[in-house]
Amino acid sequence: MTPAPDRYAVIGHPIDHSRSPWIHARFAQQTGQRMVYTAIDAAPEDLDDRVRDFFARGGLGLNVTVPHKQAVLPLLQELSERARVAGAVNLILRADDGRLRGDNTDGSGLVRDLTHNLGVPIAAQRLLLLGAGGAARGIIAPLLALHPAELVIANRSAARAIELAQQFKPFGTVRGARYDELKRQRFALIINATSAGLLQEIPPLPVEVLDASTVCYDLAYARDTTRFVQWAREHGVARGIPGAGMLVEQAAESFLLWRGVRPDTTAVLADLLAL
Repeated sequence: MTPAPDRYAVIGHPIDHSRSPWIHARFAQQTGQRMVYTAIDAAPEDLDDRVRDFFARGGLGLNVTVPHKQAVLPLLQELSERARVAGAVNLILRADDGRLRGDNTDGSGLVRDLTHNLGVPIAAQRLLLLGAGGAARGIIAPLLALHPAELVIANRSAARAIELAQQFKPFGTVRGARYDELKRQRFALIINATSAGLLQEIPPLPVEVLDASTVCYDLAYARDTTRFVQWAREHGVARGIPGAGMLVEQAAESFLLWRGVRPDTTAVLADLLAL
C-alpha cells in the first residue's frame, strides 16, 4: 500500500488569495517530492486549535501569514535565531520528537529577490519601511545586514515604529517615524509591509517622498499589480514592484528547511508572473 504524501499548509486569515499551494505544488513536481500543500483559513480566535489539529493529524510543516506571524509564537517550543530576532515566524516545522520549531524566511526571501532577481542596490542607500507589524519584523534585520545608510520605519502609530526601531538598533542604523514626518525626505527604496496592501489600499505616505529615482516594493502580491504599486507608478517612480519574487523565494527556503532540497525559483517565478 502506497503511504500517504507528507502534508504541509499555509495558515492565515483571509487565505483564499494565497498562491502558496500553487508554488509548493510546482516545487514538489520539480524536485520529485511526495507531498501535498493546502491552505487553512483560521480566524484569530481559532488559530490555536487549527494549528494543534493540523500537527496532531500528522502535518509536518506550516507557513504562517497575516495576521498570525506573532500570535502563533506561544504554540512553539523552539525558535531559530532569525525568528527570535524578528519576534515573528512565517514557518513552523515539526521535529521528529513532535516539538514545533518556528523560523522566518521572509527576510531572506525579500533580500534574494531584491539583490539576485531585481538588482536593487541596498548598501549605503536610504530605505523606508511602511508598517510595524509581523510582516515588517521579519525583514528588518536582513535588510540592515546589507548596510543601508539608514532604515526608517514609518507607521500610523509613531510610538510603535519607534519601539520597533529601538529593538533593531544593535543591527544597524534604524529609526521610527510618523508618516507625516517624511514629507521632505527622499529614499532609494520604499517597502510596503502594511496590511493595507492586502486590502488594496494605500498607506498614508506623503507623495513628496516619491521621485523618478525611487524604487517601490510591495510585500503583497496580486495577479496584475497591487494598489500601492499602481499608485507609485502613477507618481513616476523608477520601478514599482509587487511581491511575487519575495513570495517565491521565501517559499523556496521554506521548502529547503522542510524537504532538504532547494528548488529552482526562476521558472516558477516566471510562470507565476504570467498567470
